Amino acid sequence: MSSHREAPEMSKDPVADSTDLYAFVSPDNPNMVTIIANYVPLQQPSGGPNFFEFGDDVLYAINIDNDGDGKADISYQFQFHTVLQVGGTFLYNVGPIQSLDSPNWNRRQFFSVTRTERKGGGHKLLAKDLACPPCNIGPLSTPGYADVAASAIHDLPGGGSRRVFAGQRAEAFYVDLGAVFDLGDLRPFEQLHTHFGLNVPELTRPAPGVNATKAVNVHSIAIQIPKTDLTSDGSSPSNPMSSKSVVGVWTTASRRKVRIHNAEGVITESGPNVQVSRLGNPLVNEVLVPMERKDYWNTQLPAHDKQFVDGAEHPELAKLLPILYPGVFPNLASIDDSNKVRSDLVAILMTGIPPGLIPGFQNYTGPVIADMLRLNLAIPPASKPSNLGLIGGDPAGYPNGRRTFDDVFTIELRAIAGVTYPLIDPAFQPDPAASAVTDGLTTDASDQTAEGTIKLLDTFPYLGTPHSGFDIPALHDASV
Repeated sequence: MSSHREAPEMSKDPVADSTDLYAFVSPDNPNMVTIIANYVPLQQPSGGPNFFEFGDDVLYAINIDNDGDGKADISYQFQFHTVLQVGGTFLYNVGPIQSLDSPNWNRRQFFSVTRTERKGGGHKLLAKDLACPPCNIGPLSTPGYADVAASAIHDLPGGGSRRVFAGQRAEAFYVDLGAVFDLGDLRPFEQLHTHFGLNVPELTRPAPGVNATKAVNVHSIAIQIPKTDLTSDGSSPSNPMSSKSVVGVWTTASRRKVRIHNAEGVITESGPNVQVSRLGNPLVNEVLVPMERKDYWNTQLPAHDKQFVDGAEHPELAKLLPILYPGVFPNLASIDDSNKVRSDLVAILMTGIPPGLIPGFQNYTGPVIADMLRLNLAIPPASKPSNLGLIGGDPAGYPNGRRTFDDVFTIELRAIAGVTYPLIDPAFQPDPAASAVTDGLTTDASDQTAEGTIKLLDTFPYLGTPHSGFDIPALHDASV
C-alpha cells in the first residue's frame, strides 16, 4: 500500500514490485513534467551486507498514453546491470564511498534509458552506463550522502533540463498499515468501530495514526522531461479544457518469459519480456481487485481494464465502512443498498473526470476504461498546494496526476466514503463523517515536509534522502 506487496505472487518478487507512481508538472520548472516510479518496497535501511538494488533481469518502463486508448504511445524503458569492482570480499564497500567512482565501492549498478514510440516504431537509446548512487549505509560508509546522490542526477540528450535519476530514496507514501489491515481500524475513530463484540480496551478512545512506512526506503526511477515530449502533437498545452492537454501515465515491470536454474546456481533467461507488474492510480489493485485476480491484473494493459471495472462501480470498501462503523455512514449505506453504480469513482480512476462536473477542470482521456494516472499538463503548479488535492480545492493535485506529498490514502478513502458522489448525483448528501475520515496521518504541503520525518526535496528528484542504516528513526509515534 499504496501498491506495496499488493498481489500474492508479486509480493515474492520485490525488485519488480511497483509501489508508487507520481506524475506532476514540476513546481520549480512548469515547462517540465516529472514522473517517478518506485520499486522494491519497505526496505529496512540497515539490511546489509546485500543492500537493496534494482533487478538486472527486469525491464522497467514508464508509459504515456496521449490519445486516450489505454495503450502506450511513448515509453521510457530502463535496464540495469551490476558490476563488482573490488571482488574477494563479502562487503558492499571496503571503505568510505565519497563519489560515484569510489574504489571502495564494491557492488555498483548502472542503467540505460531508451525512448520508444508506438507511431512509427521509434526506438532511441537516450543514454547508457549511467551510475546509480549507493544505498545510504551510515556515516562511515556513505559520508556526505546527499551530495553523492545528487551527482547521480544525469542530463539526457536534447537539452531543456531533461534529467534522470535511478536509486534509493526515502519512502514518501504514508499510511497506518498496522491499523488499516487490522479489519479496517482507523485510529482517530476507532471508538466507533464495531469491534466484532471483542473486549479491546485500547480501542475505546481516539488515537493518533502510526506511520508504518516512516523509516523505510524505496528505489526510485525519476525522469524530468518537457511537456512537448509527451503530447500527441508536440505542443505545450495552455488550455486546461482541451483534450490534448491530458495524458495518462503508468509504470510496468517485465521479465523474460523463460527462466532456467542449473545445478551450479547459474540462471539463464530467454524469450520475450512478459509484464509482471504495473501501477497507475494508487490503491487500485490493492483495494478494488479481488485476491484471486490481483496477479492477473498485473499482467494486463490498462486498455483491458473494463474486465475489472466492477471494483470501482461497486467497491467492497464502500460496503464495509457502514458495517465496520455502525450508524456512521447511513447515506453511504443507502447507495450500497440501492446497488447504484459509483460513476464518480469510475471517472476518478478509470476514465478521468470529464468536463462539466467541476468548473474549469477536467482530466478526461475518453470513454476507454483504463487505470492510469491522468495529468492535465495545462494546469500549473499550485501556489498554495493542498495535500488533499482536488477535494481540497487544489486542481494541481491528485487525482490530477499525483505529487509526492498528496495524501492519496485520505483522498481515496473519502471518495469511496461518498464525498465525490454529488458529482454525478447533486441531490446526494454525503455523511458528515465522509469528509473527516482519515487514518490520522498528514503532511504539510506548503513546504512539502512530512511531519517528524524526512524532508522532501524542492527540486528533482523531489523524494528525500534515504534513511541511513546507521540512524533509523523511531517507528511508533504519532507523526508521519
